[in-house]
Amino acid sequence: MAVTLDQVADAAGVSKSTASRVLSGSSLVSDRTKRAVQSAAERLGYRPNRIASGLRTRRSNLIGLVITNLVNASFHTITGVLQQRLDECGYQVLLCVTDSDPVRERRYLDMLLDHRVDGLIIVGTGDNTATVRQVSAAGIPVVNLMRTPDGAPGDSVMAGDREGAELAAQHLLGLGHRRIAFIGGPPGVDSGRDRYVGFAAALTAVGLEPEPTLCARGPYTVPFGAEAVMRVMAADDPPTALYSANHEATFGALGALVQLGVRVPEQLSLVCHEEAPWFPYWHPPITVVDNGARDLGELAAEQLLRRIDSRPDNGDPGPEGVGRLIRVGSRLVVRSSTTAPRRPG
Repeated sequence: MAVTLDQVADAAGVSKSTASRVLSGSSLVSDRTKRAVQSAAERLGYRPNRIASGLRTRRSNLIGLVITNLVNASFHTITGVLQQRLDECGYQVLLCVTDSDPVRERRYLDMLLDHRVDGLIIVGTGDNTATVRQVSAAGIPVVNLMRTPDGAPGDSVMAGDREGAELAAQHLLGLGHRRIAFIGGPPGVDSGRDRYVGFAAALTAVGLEPEPTLCARGPYTVPFGAEAVMRVMAADDPPTALYSANHEATFGALGALVQLGVRVPEQLSLVCHEEAPWFPYWHPPITVVDNGARDLGELAAEQLLRRIDSRPDNGDPGPEGVGRLIRVGSRLVVRSSTTAPRRPG
């Protein structure tokens, strides 16, 4: 038989309402009473009925985090920041990794809606905007992180992808490179589109255009990065520099460069987008565009908590639609993987 709240109250010598206040985290009781109730609950093995509590309060204390993968080092950092920050505020995070599969993503979104999560943070594929709108229409605050599909409801916390890409290209151009290869994400995703736009803008500013044979744009996967490097390095006039703007693909790109025996930076200068913990220790240490992953996580949590706190207590859906856009700036971290070209670029 499950231990009831009445039994905990009797064991602690307090009323049921007082025991309830203690176990719900209320500060309107004395420390002595708190200790008595908590001790009784632990001794009896009391476990609160979260479902019943959620029905009464219209709160589940659950936050859904839907994310495409954990290969991306930024996503690792963001997930850690979100879990810590939301845990401090009394929420549990339901982590859903989709592997960029729209069918799996939709299944997770339906599950989170069924569980009546208090909020949703999503790094989405862009293929389930209609389902995300259903979540928002149910009164569940939504924060789009890193990517904002057209028509997506809720607030958005984005990286300064275009500006970061311009910094990367300007750095390589300033060193004297003119044949610069680009590996990026798909055009239909914010980061894939914006990083290419920033890269192209920097080249255009000095009278150049992206060379089609040196540009590869594709999925956020390790195999694509390896294939892309093999392709651009096989050009009749190979590049003297590479900007890898597709973070997941970077891991395949680095392996392919080793396999080809390309010396960095003597033969090829290298800039990668998004920091990884081991990039400073690679040989040579890799120049990166740091997208501020920790700040992205902190701002996403802050914005979601603000929306949850401002939600009507009766659980009625709030106004649906596109919300606030917050953008985190990028910075260039120069290390030893970039230098002037040995031959004219």
